[in-house]
Amino acid sequence: MLMRNRSQRRLTPADWARAALDAIAEGGVDGVAVETIAGKLDATKGSFYWHFKNRDALVEAALDLWEERRTAAVIEELEREPDPARRLHTLLHAGLEAGPAQRAEIALLSNPSHPAVLRAVRRVARRRISYIADQLKALGWDAPAARDRAILLYYVYVGHMQMAHAAPRLATVQDRRRQVEVAFDALVLGAPGQEAPAGVSSARRRGT
Repeated sequence: MLMRNRSQRRLTPADWARAALDAIAEGGVDGVAVETIAGKLDATKGSFYWHFKNRDALVEAALDLWEERRTAAVIEELEREPDPARRLHTLLHAGLEAGPAQRAEIALLSNPSHPAVLRAVRRVARRRISYIADQLKALGWDAPAARDRAILLYYVYVGHMQMAHAAPRLATVQDRRRQVEVAFDALVLGAPGQEAPAGVSSARRRGT
């Protein structure tokens, strides 16, 4: 019996987008080369042009996939947790993870020179910061304090992820986890001696 190979399966735009996102993880946006990706997919350039007008359209599709996987899907998963403090705790620790998805994000955040990448990075940052601020407001921080703390928490999230990649020996995983807890205590629960909102006080009592 003859086995079907990948070339016998009709490729979808999602197949190309996933492969392009993998290429970004390996070599940044410059790594998105149609011929190279076609070779990995065992496809022809004709297959590519059936789905995409040009390389920029493929980059856009990969960026959409990154945003869906790393922002929309993450928020959807976090929303299953009813406690906003625990949502933020989970989100901060997610920045310590390593893998292809994180490598693609690091590549995009480190060098957003492509116009589409710059737009996507800014859009994702705004959405994430807004979500973090909403959790802080749910805990009782007023809007200005929530936004300031949300931006700082996002810096911690991105910085930990980038430094773990660029300078993995700078701190151990245990060190990084402890540092995340310091940031969480200071920015979510409030600095020692600082009067925190009622929602934060209850989060402390729950031992978040």
